[in-house]
Amino acid sequence: MLLNVKPLIVVVMYNQYKIFSVLIVALVVFTTWSCQKSQSDKDKIIIEKYIADNNLNAVEYKTSGMYYVISKKGGTTHPNPYSDVTVNYVGHLTDGTQFDKADTIRLNLGQTIYGWQLGIPLIGEGGAIKLIIPSAMGYGTRKVGSIPKNSVLVFDVDLILFN
Repeated sequence: MLLNVKPLIVVVMYNQYKIFSVLIVALVVFTTWSCQKSQSDKDKIIIEKYIADNNLNAVEYKTSGMYYVISKKGGTTHPNPYSDVTVNYVGHLTDGTQFDKADTIRLNLGQTIYGWQLGIPLIGEGGAIKLIIPSAMGYGTRKVGSIPKNSVLVFDVDLILFN
């Protein structure tokens, strides 16, 4: 009878080892997955650091993740997300690298990035705004010109007029 007990002990120990191994693998996978930050979480950290480093009194647009600072309100009427606007602007990354600049350019907001469609209507003619736009409201996962993919964008915009 003792001869039959030894194989049983070995089988039980082997099964316990398998269960333990599966639990360890599951723990490693879960820990790795749960520690990865989403792009929006990364953008939020970058934006909050930019705001703090530049001592900005920025306001979040609803709960979108986009922040703005209105330095000049402008007129009482405001464009809508599909208005034609004439603006001066400078676009740069949070590290200060300028990627675009235009003076007195006419654009249709409906053909711009989503961050502009939400942000520019916050001011009236003659107004000025700084937009701090998370990557999903900019160019997202696409590299555009010198702008790397997943970039937080910062725009300083003067709204000259709209119609």
